[in-house]
Amino acid sequence: MPSFTDQLGRTLFLPQTPRRIISLVPSQTELLYTLGLDAAVVGITKFCVHPESWFRTKPRVGGTKAIDPARVDALKPDLIIANKEENEKPQIEALAARYPVWVSDVKNLSDALAMIRSLGQLTGATTMATALASTIATRFNQLPIPTQPIPAAYFIWRNPWMVAGGDTFINDMLHYCGFTNIFAGHDRYPTVDLSSLAGPVHILLSSEPYPFRERHIDEIKEVLPEAAVRLVDGEFFSWYGSRLLDAPAYFSDL
Repeated sequence: MPSFTDQLGRTLFLPQTPRRIISLVPSQTELLYTLGLDAAVVGITKFCVHPESWFRTKPRVGGTKAIDPARVDALKPDLIIANKEENEKPQIEALAARYPVWVSDVKNLSDALAMIRSLGQLTGATTMATALASTIATRFNQLPIPTQPIPAAYFIWRNPWMVAGGDTFINDMLHYCGFTNIFAGHDRYPTVDLSSLAGPVHILLSSEPYPFRERHIDEIKEVLPEAAVRLVDGEFFSWYGSRLLDAPAYFSDL
């Protein structure tokens, strides 16, 4: 029986290529679509908005952090795809007691490329996944990385204000975008006080998970009049599946 190791070092056994897959991670759901696995994916979450056709038609098993076990059971999966950060450990452990669960742990581009290749092997789409990862790597390698990156803070939440720390995938994407994260010395997503950001600073307001809008730029400028504040598409900074194909072009424009 073939065995596979996920990005947490866990081993799972699959007697055959999965034919009933549930994805609990939006960016990996989009990846499965890109790999041509429409017939094999039988369930997604309510946050798996890409592709729109799947969002409208595929059964949903709850949210990424609020999975409905009964809906999962009804779909009889032979593989569940999860993520260490986006899903809740107790829920995933409960599912893993009944089904094969492959868990990703993506903190940088290298992890993302490894995840893409692994999911290709898991789902019988090795050739397509390998080519996809190669194309993504080439496009990122062609990005001009400045010798003096611009200091920046990447905001993900308001009330309280929260930013991306150094051990996040976002932090790695900031590097490729030509920024250096002023909160790289912090773990995960620390809470910050706006007034503590003294002097000129670049502030990036993400479109997700908090939906920042133009009015929030004015709100920040009231406290930090010298700051350069802009809205950015959070999917290009935090989605680590096939959306990475278009991230380099977006970073270049930004």
